Amino acid sequence: MKDLAYRFKIADTKNFKLKDFNPDETAGYDKDGAEELLADLISETAKMQSELYAANSRSLLIIFQAMDAAGKDSAIEHTMSGLNPQGCQVYSFKQPTAEDYEHDFLWRHYKALPERGRIGIHNRSHYENVLVTKVHPEFILKENIPGISKVKDIGGKFWNRRYESIRNFEDHLHANGTIIIKFFLHVSKDEQKKRFLERIADPEKNWKFSSGDVKERQLWDDYMKAYETAIKKTSTNDNPWYVLPADKKWFTRIAISTIIRQTLKDMKLEYPILSKEETEKLEETKRILEKE
Repeated sequence: MKDLAYRFKIADTKNFKLKDFNPDETAGYDKDGAEELLADLISETAKMQSELYAANSRSLLIIFQAMDAAGKDSAIEHTMSGLNPQGCQVYSFKQPTAEDYEHDFLWRHYKALPERGRIGIHNRSHYENVLVTKVHPEFILKENIPGISKVKDIGGKFWNRRYESIRNFEDHLHANGTIIIKFFLHVSKDEQKKRFLERIADPEKNWKFSSGDVKERQLWDDYMKAYETAIKKTSTNDNPWYVLPADKKWFTRIAISTIIRQTLKDMKLEYPILSKEETEKLEETKRILEKE
């Protein structure tokens, strides 16, 4: 299981290519028994979440990015189902508001960071600012950045500065106790088409479908290039990206839970150790209660 936690980690950014990752891979795992395995992983993670919450010194930020219909929502639902809601904070980022545009692109994401002792889950994230905006650079004009008044003002130097801002932002968080793991759910174009058709066919899933999804699908190659560049520019040892196969939802969930469990395990969490004075107070309290 530990090997699985590192199998999809992007360590070699120099030679990273999305085409080298198979969206249909299951790493030798079988669907039979997947549900039981996932339950065990969640149970182990829940125990370590309690230690994280009790220690109240560090936090964990989990970022989910993907193309539409890759399974982000269901992955979050299934992999976080056994955790204590009191120790989790989930944010789903939509299009920026007018207020958001009055600040720098990281502002609204900084506000949503998990408190110490908690797990933060970001469904989409600050990476939208180098993904959807890379495919649609006209969105950048809404940010009213000095010196940028038209799309042709947005060149390589602009994007490199933005990647640098993201790296610095994440390095700052890591240095102050927030561990970050970033998941790209890598779904194939064929599987996305299949899931879109299923949403259209099922009245209970119609609400999930938007005609705009198909328009964005036509820009698939542009999005893949944007994702590849973003991952290559921002995956670091402290703040790594994981490219997870997403054609088989059951396997994606196992991979996510395995990585989260291993990340928490590597944090070497412990319950706080009480001072001698506090221990003596507990013993005194115990004696008082037993005499009632």
